[in-house]
Amino acid sequence: MNFFKTFLASLLAFVVANVLVWMLGMIVMMGFMIGLASGGSGPVIGSGTVLKIDLAEAITDAPVVSPLGSIDFGNFRMKTSNTILQCVDAIDNAAVDDNIEGIYLNPGWGAVSLANIEELRAALLRFKESGKFIVSYNEVYTQRDYYLCSVADKIYMNPEGGIMWQGMASNVMFYKGLLDKLGVQPEVLRHGTFKAAVEPFIMDRMSSENRLQMERLTGSIWGELVGEIAASRGIDSSDLQRYASELMLRTPEIALEKGVVDSLVYMDQMISVLNELTGNDPESDEVPNLVTLSEYIGAMKPMSHKVSDNVVAIVYADGEIIDGESVDDKIGGATIAAKLARVRQDDDVKAVVLRVNSPGGSALAAEVMWREVELLRQEKPVIVSMGGTAASGGYYLSCPADIVLADKSTITGSIGVFGLLFNAEKGLREKLGITVDVVKTNPSADMGMPFRGLSLGERLYMMDQIEKVYNTFVGHVAAGRNLSVEEVDKIAEGRVWSGVDALRIGLIDGFGGLKDAILLAADRAGVGEDFRVVQELDREDSFMVLLRSLSNIRQSRMESEMGDTFRQYSYLKTMLSQQGVQARMPYIIEFE
Repeated sequence: MNFFKTFLASLLAFVVANVLVWMLGMIVMMGFMIGLASGGSGPVIGSGTVLKIDLAEAITDAPVVSPLGSIDFGNFRMKTSNTILQCVDAIDNAAVDDNIEGIYLNPGWGAVSLANIEELRAALLRFKESGKFIVSYNEVYTQRDYYLCSVADKIYMNPEGGIMWQGMASNVMFYKGLLDKLGVQPEVLRHGTFKAAVEPFIMDRMSSENRLQMERLTGSIWGELVGEIAASRGIDSSDLQRYASELMLRTPEIALEKGVVDSLVYMDQMISVLNELTGNDPESDEVPNLVTLSEYIGAMKPMSHKVSDNVVAIVYADGEIIDGESVDDKIGGATIAAKLARVRQDDDVKAVVLRVNSPGGSALAAEVMWREVELLRQEKPVIVSMGGTAASGGYYLSCPADIVLADKSTITGSIGVFGLLFNAEKGLREKLGITVDVVKTNPSADMGMPFRGLSLGERLYMMDQIEKVYNTFVGHVAAGRNLSVEEVDKIAEGRVWSGVDALRIGLIDGFGGLKDAILLAADRAGVGEDFRVVQELDREDSFMVLLRSLSNIRQSRMESEMGDTFRQYSYLKTMLSQQGVQARMPYIIEFE
């Protein structure tokens, strides 16, 4: 019987794998045929070329490891994405490339975090020092678009277009009413009055502490963005705040009058502007030679092309933190710890940059990674570069570093822990007529099962674990940041902070992006400019990637069909499936 089960399972796996390989082959063949039809060559980057940045493609923190990761199996199409480091390198390279005349910003709707927008903007400001032009054009500017494009020499907009300018918000959806209707009782254990990850399950609105921290967080990030836009555009920041509060920028003409944009033109007129800037005939209908950011990145040499015995290694901690090995978009404590151990033992590696973009997760996995960062720091310089979020468990593993850099819009802190269980006994009995009985050898053998509540002794037992993890967390931060335990406790309690406030209270050392962290690491290692960058990446087995991609088809479809609702679904799925003590920060700041 076991033989037939094994045989049938193997046969099914073989058939599924071959079907997927055939599908992949068809996609690759289609791409090859398209390449042949288009001449099979990349863009010509000759004199007078303009670099076009449209943000229509995703910009990620960590590279896509497997080529199969670039395939959207849900829609059977190729996905294009670039890393923030590739994008920043390309803009910096364009500044000294004699063939690049200037930059044309035409933002699209790709997946780009606010922190990565901030790093792109900093690169564009450096580009302006070359004396080359930057212009932008769009039919409708979102606030995210406008923040990036505010560095341009001139901002153009369609005469019938618009600009969204209404401020920043953070929404929290609460599920207590639903749980009450279902007869499900949440069991919450936490240390930190600001640790509000559990609030959606026990309240129907924000607590006063949560509202306080969210008002401070959104206000801090929004205030910095408005200030930077005001400086670039020569508009008083108080006026920009008033425009948002009064929804004043309701027509293109008002935006032009207030100096928010410089001119209202149609696309054909924008082509004339580009022709004039590149020395071509402004009356010509011919489009100037434009190269997209992805095309330009493809034409550049890889960043690791430099020959040197000195290595600055980049280790990416990008995603929710889980125990064990990394899987999909989740980072496993064991996987990251192994990478950190490898670079520590590699004599060619002179310094390490740890790029953290994580809302946290398993406190135990964070501790496993923290230990390896601590060991690494004792032998080599370690610089942490925070992305959009490096909070709770994400901050846990960051705190031992020699230097911690973040963006102003980075969400960090959230030094606190919690545990969350659910008791569905009443709901099962009263709603579905289901009862559960149990046989156990000891009184608490079934502790944590969703069919009964916790006893007083069990609650005290679990709170002891919560307190131990919290004290360990605070102790690590105190040691890593050279603060007293009392000082850390005052800024902890689960409270989240913007990058701006994190610098003020000592949680980070300065502002800067991933490239800044690399240069700082090289400087700390004393290698000057004699170094090369190596990214420590996973190398997954293609067969396993194929099998996992089959299960991801449904999720891709759901994400496409559910839109923003999918985010709430994913959050609930994560929170309901978590086990053990958690160091997690669930907030999402809306900035469109």
